[in-house]
Amino acid sequence: MTTTKETVQSTATSSLKKQLEFVDRKDAKLALANIYVAFIAVLLGGIAGLLQVLVRSGAVELPGFLNYYQVLTVHGVLLGLVLTTFFIMGFQTAAISRTSGTFTNKQRTIGWIGFWVATIGLVAAAAMILTNQASVLYTFYAPLQAHAVFYLGLALVVVGSWIINAAQIMRYVQWKKENKGQSSPLLSFMVVVNNFLWYVCTLGVAIEVLVQLVPWSLNLVERVDVLLSRTLFWYFGHALVYFWLLPAYMVWYVVIPKVIGGKIFSESLAKLAFMLFLILSVPVGLHHQYMEPGIDALWKFIQAVLTFFVVIPSLMTAFAMFATFELRGRELGGKGIFGWFKKLPWSDSRFLLPFIGMVAFIPGGAGGIVNASYQMNELVHNTIWVTGHFHLTIATAVALTYFGTAFWLIPHLNGRKLTKRANSMANCAGILWAIGMAIMSGAMHVAGLLGAPRRSAYSEYGGSEQAAEWISYQIAQAVGGSILFIAILVITGLIIYLAFFAPKGEQEFPIAEVAPGAAKTPAVLENFKLWGIIMIAVIIFAYTIPIIDIINNSPVGSKGFKLW
Repeated sequence: MTTTKETVQSTATSSLKKQLEFVDRKDAKLALANIYVAFIAVLLGGIAGLLQVLVRSGAVELPGFLNYYQVLTVHGVLLGLVLTTFFIMGFQTAAISRTSGTFTNKQRTIGWIGFWVATIGLVAAAAMILTNQASVLYTFYAPLQAHAVFYLGLALVVVGSWIINAAQIMRYVQWKKENKGQSSPLLSFMVVVNNFLWYVCTLGVAIEVLVQLVPWSLNLVERVDVLLSRTLFWYFGHALVYFWLLPAYMVWYVVIPKVIGGKIFSESLAKLAFMLFLILSVPVGLHHQYMEPGIDALWKFIQAVLTFFVVIPSLMTAFAMFATFELRGRELGGKGIFGWFKKLPWSDSRFLLPFIGMVAFIPGGAGGIVNASYQMNELVHNTIWVTGHFHLTIATAVALTYFGTAFWLIPHLNGRKLTKRANSMANCAGILWAIGMAIMSGAMHVAGLLGAPRRSAYSEYGGSEQAAEWISYQIAQAVGGSILFIAILVITGLIIYLAFFAPKGEQEFPIAEVAPGAAKTPAVLENFKLWGIIMIAVIIFAYTIPIIDIINNSPVGSKGFKLW
């Protein structure tokens, strides 16, 4: 009788453990829907990117029904906004389900509502771009004026993300109620921090779009305050970068240690780093506006200082990750200063692709310091250097981590396996991406230092001697971009294979445990009220006086321009 009871208990425990290790299939469908939209955006945005670099090199001329800035807008919106937002919504849904438990029917329904609201908004915005009524780039800077449907469509994408992220927070709160007094799962905690960051930063762009741009584009008002609209955009725009980056950090902190067979170096350090990102990511947008007249230099300086503070959690992350790598490498017998490095699982795409991203983030971060430094920014402002920096940080560090994650997450969610051959192809895609990006981004950086402008099609500028210096670098950009497009084709094929044709099986969702002996996480690090108050206080300090000055002293404003 006792044996039977023990067997039943053992079976129940095993069943519960398996349930916790695998995302519920209903939750998985919601996560996959978002991820599939993200990778459709990768393919279409990649085609637009290839056309861009070919046109910019002078090798190709677009047909009459298509213009360069239309293609540039497609590329920026699809890869800068759609890929990132939809992948993050999908990944975070899976992460919450995996670590905080299955969504309730109500929570899952809210998630689906968010997905469809965002998708409808995406279709509306895309229709305006494809019919050449919104060639205003992903920054949609005034006084360039798009059709109102474009602005409303992007607003719906943001609202949809708010809704689905609310479902994630609801599940996290439910876990907290069910497990009072316990430290929350690290991955779930990170998701909630990123969602709060998203809610706060998107308020700026929501106000810009709904209060300024939509009435202006509908001719309800004749003019728009250009400086105010740009300030509201960059209140959102730089924090947007961290909204993209933090899911990559989630993978680096929580998934990669498990993949290499190690432990999380310090849960406390990870949670502190995320809280620092929460309070420091928003009040730094003015460093994108150093060259803008109408903003007092004192406030530009203050936000420059705050920008350099954001380096701290990034350095904390670098320390934690390489400490994790070294500890594991030495466990496996690595000797000497760098012997541990050889022991890492270089053939595993789950590790290799995110690691390449980490390495790319080093020069990318250094370029960010240049951009945030007032004097050096004067040299590179509005040159293609900035585009090269963006492609190192987001299109390499973040994108490669997303790709490396998708290659195991998609089979996990649909009950398939990342096969040995698919893993090898994933590694090839990652290496191709790294080579293509090194060539393209490197050429962008050098051309930027030579004065080559960003956001511009091929031009000899009337035979200008200076412009002639840029041509060879623009050709190099086309070479790098072509290699990147080959990588995108490989990635697209892999995603289709892993989603629909890979053999059935169980693919691990790796979640690392905290290293034994690590200090217990202080409760203050999970006090969202406290950190939220600090965040709001810093934002009010950094933005209140600059915005009041802009409103009081701005000129009459600008009418809309449509130059396409």
